[in-house]
Amino acid sequence: MNEDVVPRLAGWQQTWRLVAAAALGVPFWLSTAVVLPRGCATDSCSWLVTGDPLVALGCLAVLLWRRRFPLAVALVVAVASGASTLAVGAALLALCSMSARRRPVEIGVVACVYVAASQLALMLYPVTSPSGPMWLQLALPALSAGIAVAMGVAVGARRVEVLSLRQRAESAEREQTAREAQARALERNRIAREMHDVLAHRISLVALQAGVLDHRRTLTTEENRTLIRGIADGSHQALEELRDVLGVLRADPDGPEPPQPSLDRIPELVADARTSGLDVSLTTTVTGEPSDVVGRTCYRVLQEALTNAAKHAPGAPVHITVAGTAGDELHVSVHNSPATTPTDRPPTSGFGLLGLAERVALTGGELSHHSTHDGGYLLTAHLPWPDHDHGERS
Repeated sequence: MNEDVVPRLAGWQQTWRLVAAAALGVPFWLSTAVVLPRGCATDSCSWLVTGDPLVALGCLAVLLWRRRFPLAVALVVAVASGASTLAVGAALLALCSMSARRRPVEIGVVACVYVAASQLALMLYPVTSPSGPMWLQLALPALSAGIAVAMGVAVGARRVEVLSLRQRAESAEREQTAREAQARALERNRIAREMHDVLAHRISLVALQAGVLDHRRTLTTEENRTLIRGIADGSHQALEELRDVLGVLRADPDGPEPPQPSLDRIPELVADARTSGLDVSLTTTVTGEPSDVVGRTCYRVLQEALTNAAKHAPGAPVHITVAGTAGDELHVSVHNSPATTPTDRPPTSGFGLLGLAERVALTGGELSHHSTHDGGYLLTAHLPWPDHDHGERS
């Protein structure tokens, strides 16, 4: 809503309430004038046409502060209504406004003051007929006060309900915003992890081959041709795998997931590393077929380990061990010896192993990595491998 509209709307609401209060007091003022003796308004009862309206106007003016000082304003107007029948409407509005706070003690005090003050009007004006028994004289003020209190309590309850609904809506909106931010962060992490897993490995191998071409000047023509072909093939494969990753990220989350690398592609991974110049040996003693999640995680562990070996220890022997059986664990170990030749420290993000540890933790496994006593590096992963077939048979 426009900021200029809100104050204008509040001003109109204030105005029509004051007009309603003034209009509500008119029937009480006229009823008093009817029961007075003929000619009294210009003689002993001149207060009815002079002081009574002035007190009512004062009460209407005081009502402007009823939101800031509800109890004080209600008491003042209730007492003043005893000297002005035209101010009865203002007194009822003040009582209704104060009742919206739903404080029983304050409501009871103001209601009693209003009923007691209403009896003063009987003393101000000499009526021409008896006003009946005392309980009847109190019935009309008590009834009008009860109606005002009921309306005020209902308005207060409605305000509390609206406030509660508004707070719940704002809370739901904040939660929705937080969920959307979390989903965006998770999606960014997912994209970063997949891009790192795919591109870091391929680009590291390409960089390794390019480094060999740059540093070794004694290579034969055939060796140069082999390295150049490897760089071209690695770049092409990097683009192909990037395309595959983007296809996975754009795929329908409710649809079937495209095939991901698993244990069956480990020999291909090792062969690519050897083609790029790494001295890699592989020992595999795996019995059974692990789940897609375990197989994919194992593949990513080896991929990250080979990438780091190519970056930090080019030319060093790398030994990979993969062993495990269903119902136990899948053990992955990658050990590389120290670098055979000193190299410049390659650029690194530092998040590869962190992302890998998160990936392993999601499967319920453990990842550890540390330097060895001979100056090499060892990376191990233990991935749980529940025996689903055994569970189904039992």
